[in-house]
Amino acid sequence: MSVLFQPFPIRSMTLPNRLVLPAMVTRLSGEDGLVNDDIRARYVRYAQGGVGLIVVEAMAVHASKSGPLLRISSDAFLPGLTDLVERCHAAGPSKVVPQIIHFLKIARSGWRQTVDMLSPSDLDDIVEAYGLAALRARTAGFDGVELHMAHAYTLASFLSRLNPRRDAYGGTLENRLRLPVRVVERVRSMVGADFAVGVRMLGEECIRNGYTVVDAGPIAVRLARAGVDYISLSAGGKFEDARHIEGEPLYPYTGYSGDRCMPGSNYPDGANLYIPEAVRATVRAAGLTTPIVAAGKISTHALAARVVESGKGDLVAMARALLADPDIPRKWQTNHEERVVHCVYGNVCKALDENFRRVDCTLWPKKLGQAPTSADEVAPEWGPNGSEIRVQYRDGSVRLSWSSATDNEALYGYELFRAVGSGSLTHHASIRAASTRFEDARVLGGETYRYALVPYDLAGNRGPRSEVAEVAIPTDHVDASALVPLSINPGSLDGCISITGGQG
Repeated sequence: MSVLFQPFPIRSMTLPNRLVLPAMVTRLSGEDGLVNDDIRARYVRYAQGGVGLIVVEAMAVHASKSGPLLRISSDAFLPGLTDLVERCHAAGPSKVVPQIIHFLKIARSGWRQTVDMLSPSDLDDIVEAYGLAALRARTAGFDGVELHMAHAYTLASFLSRLNPRRDAYGGTLENRLRLPVRVVERVRSMVGADFAVGVRMLGEECIRNGYTVVDAGPIAVRLARAGVDYISLSAGGKFEDARHIEGEPLYPYTGYSGDRCMPGSNYPDGANLYIPEAVRATVRAAGLTTPIVAAGKISTHALAARVVESGKGDLVAMARALLADPDIPRKWQTNHEERVVHCVYGNVCKALDENFRRVDCTLWPKKLGQAPTSADEVAPEWGPNGSEIRVQYRDGSVRLSWSSATDNEALYGYELFRAVGSGSLTHHASIRAASTRFEDARVLGGETYRYALVPYDLAGNRGPRSEVAEVAIPTDHVDASALVPLSINPGSLDGCISITGGQG
């Protein structure tokens, strides 16, 4: 049995496997913060796929306005949350915990409240709000609770090296930990010793002068000693480098730290895995066995298993990969990885959230609003003339086109495979069924590229591979005489030079 599918105990709950759906904004709830049909459908779908732990999207522990956000700030929300947990438990083996969050105020002008504006009584209210919300999570039937201490929100801002407070809650690492530790201790006192409590925190802030794994390791140690049962690690997502759009509130994932939080297609697989590896090593060196959840563009069984086997993490979190295909756990466990619908990491989902729109996957069939389900066993087929795949090099990129495949139920999309020179064909991109064109801009002059397509249907059945199309990229010779020469002149300051050239 794969190491990923061995049961994994965390205090009061035993996960059926080591795969985790981390909290993901859906923007499916209404302004009232209540569980609705869309929310139920989204999380039941994940439970059907068999992921070990479902972390339900962040829900507010307090009553401040924040658009379409789930809430757990009063007993009025218990009926909907209880129903959601019951439906998820009935749909599959997953354990389910809510991520609970406190956030500060922001305005469309770009103004935002910061932690140094909070009074001592405000801090007491935050501690109590977390404790009561955690108790409600237990009352609703959740298997545990996850405390949000990551990204741009209140507890993360206390942990940040940019925390501006000048009292016992700011400055030193010890002081910055004071409020988060108070929250953990209050939550534990409210839910008891037999209820799982996790934390989502940053392993690196990914902003100038922000903390890195050098601080994240000791933070994790202190939180574990305070009573945390698992630590889930993320990166970035900060207000400090967010891009302000006039008339809109700040969105903390628009800067470089946002890219690092959700590494796109231009980042390598496992881009953030050095973070859990370093933090876990610090936690283990302190004599603690607290499980560490690793995340950061993990989408294949081989990579996920390697994370656990190499000691980079104890659990593996996949957000966008499971959004694209909630059935990944079931497919991996039954040795059907060839049926997985692979995330393209184009971050269309991130852009939808940024624009305050419902978060769906761009690969899903239009208007379905959900990852498709199908028990179909019949694979797609190409037409009588095959795929008729065509490639053309033009203006620095390769343009591909082909004829549509067909399926007895419905075509879901295409996987594009590419080889450089005499190398093997490997997965390069996934393409929606509605498209029969693709542009590959990652090509170099002097190389030969080969391409092939594989169609897949709603169940993930793969059809036959297309013919292979090949294109040789000409070497791009630049006329050196057309380049404007640079003139290097001595600068007016010692040790400096100025470089000039061209016409302004």
